[in-house]
Amino acid sequence: MNLVYKVNDKPKFGQLIVFALQQLLAILAATIAVPSIVGNGMSQSAALFGAGVGTIVYLLFTKFKSPVFLGSSFAFLGSMFAAFGGAASTAVGYAGLVIGAVFAGLVYVIIAIIVKYAGVAWIRKLMPAVVIGPTVAIIGLSLAGNAIGDALKGAVLDNGTYIMNTQGWVSLICALVTLLTVVFCSVKGKKMMKLIPFIIGIVAGYIVALIFTLIGNASGNDALKVLDFTAFSSMKWVPEFTFIKAFEGFQTITAKYILSITVAYVPVAFVVFAEHIADHKNLSTIIDQDLLEEPGLHRTLLGDGIGSMAGAFFGGCPNTTYGESVGCVAITGNASVITILCTAIIAIAASFFAPFVTFLSTIPSCVMGGVCITLYGFIAVSGLKMLQPVDLNDNRNLFTASVILIAGIGGMTLKIGSVTITEIACALILGIIVNLLFNRPAKNDQ
Repeated sequence: MNLVYKVNDKPKFGQLIVFALQQLLAILAATIAVPSIVGNGMSQSAALFGAGVGTIVYLLFTKFKSPVFLGSSFAFLGSMFAAFGGAASTAVGYAGLVIGAVFAGLVYVIIAIIVKYAGVAWIRKLMPAVVIGPTVAIIGLSLAGNAIGDALKGAVLDNGTYIMNTQGWVSLICALVTLLTVVFCSVKGKKMMKLIPFIIGIVAGYIVALIFTLIGNASGNDALKVLDFTAFSSMKWVPEFTFIKAFEGFQTITAKYILSITVAYVPVAFVVFAEHIADHKNLSTIIDQDLLEEPGLHRTLLGDGIGSMAGAFFGGCPNTTYGESVGCVAITGNASVITILCTAIIAIAASFFAPFVTFLSTIPSCVMGGVCITLYGFIAVSGLKMLQPVDLNDNRNLFTASVILIAGIGGMTLKIGSVTITEIACALILGIIVNLLFNRPAKNDQ
């Protein structure tokens, strides 16, 4: 695609700050959602700090050639719950978060060493375009329900159908204003407007939400109160880092608990490895540079793995490359890696400025839902674009792509013991099996 800023380009300082803020907005909701879901006193600010540090680690390992932000990974939610569930105390649970992330990161390190000496030819054989394309599409499609659920926040979901009420209509209006503003800026915008469609869209949606909230306050109608500013009353100015709480837990940890953490984290790392490949293949097509070759898959794996360890050390959440970040790069045409670095620095600085983080957390779900419809949709379409050179008139290719799409869209998520294999991983594994049994990669699938 035509990029406005390529990987090595450096926007002007003022523009750089705005572009970085846009990236931060794109990844913020998911990054701070993980500690909120896990609970146990986990800090959103610390997770944001850990994401910033993890991203910088990733950029260093990839020689500043891969423009993507690392944020809290949802894939490890079950593992994090297990860390607290099997712990004798909360402190031990925090120690488990750090130990588990180290084990998961070591999986990446080991795979990186194998890739370094064995090359990536085996990856291409396992995951040609007919496999990786539908898998990337599934990454976007699997998130579609989250985007729509946020856009219709407050509507009653009954057997898969949203029953509209006042709150549902208000959310939908805010989401549509955000969505249409983003699309307008991306399609019709000139110069700077085209480069910051998400910021403009979020501001537009926020203004509409504020108007509804003011009317709701004046009329006493709670259904119109979209914005919630109560979070300002309980702001924490200094992030509560995981390693501080884990220090006490390390002193009472048992060998049995460490074994349970290993079982909870290590298998998930192999699942996330598949998503790592899909994200980087997708990003490669966007920046027109094969990241598996340069800087190399071994470097992206090391960056992701060590960055994940760093993220958990500070914030408790293992990190992963974010589809929202990839989508933001693609839609805005800004692949400048300096923008990603600036985003990471802002994330670290913002984690110590409670009013800023709290204000960002007041952006309503419906507004972010409007943004995410475009981001997740672009990921899905990017995967389908990868299928363009594939001959789908050949039944071997047709069936390979078909089983991936159906398994993924159908929600083929399997729980085996304490390990949850996501629909993306299940779809990819099934696609690889079908492809290896019945297909040989053609040249245009390489």
